Amino acid sequence: MVPSTLPAVAIGGEIVSLIAQTGLVAKLVLLILLAFSVFSWMIIISKWGLFRRARVQSSRFLKAFRKTGRLQEIAAVADQFRPSPLVAVFEGAVEEIRRQNGAPRTQNVQRAAQIASSEELTRLEERLPWLATTGAITPFVGLFGTVWGIIDAFHGLGTAGAATLRAVAPGISEALITTAAGLFAAIPAVIAYNAFSQQIRQFGARMDDFSLELLNTIDRNSETR
Repeated sequence: MVPSTLPAVAIGGEIVSLIAQTGLVAKLVLLILLAFSVFSWMIIISKWGLFRRARVQSSRFLKAFRKTGRLQEIAAVADQFRPSPLVAVFEGAVEEIRRQNGAPRTQNVQRAAQIASSEELTRLEERLPWLATTGAITPFVGLFGTVWGIIDAFHGLGTAGAATLRAVAPGISEALITTAAGLFAAIPAVIAYNAFSQQIRQFGARMDDFSLELLNTIDRNSETR
């Protein structure tokens, strides 16, 4: 077991050593990329938990709604399913019905549900642009650090006068660290942004379908009065 872990330890030690040997500009670039990466991972973890709870509670809310079919009973227990965006759509429609003194107009209720749905989508999309920005910018920030490091390495090579690969290789290796760091920050952000955007589209379609189902239920309740 010990010999198999030695290469990984050696590689990790070499990377740490390369980072320590980088210049001031490269260290500044690495700090910027680290800040982007940390904040992106905070968003990824928080959004993952938010969407997971929203999916679970939406399924539970729909089951309760379809089982009962009575607005008063659902309104009494809606708070139990609060992470679900469907609850906001339901409450927006019910509030509009109350404003109309129990004689709902379908168009007004539909508009109220659409407004609530739009607000929920905006809430779900909060901070996602940061992931898109991270995915778009960090590779170029890392590339800037690499270009700067290569310029510095060749400048040192010209000053030393020793035009050999061995002389320039360490400087180039140090410079490429920033490119790797930029990709390390960008790739998870892009993957997460695409995955979350797909889930938001699914939530949007689900809220649209629920709005139609809710309107049908409201019409049925009005006819039975």
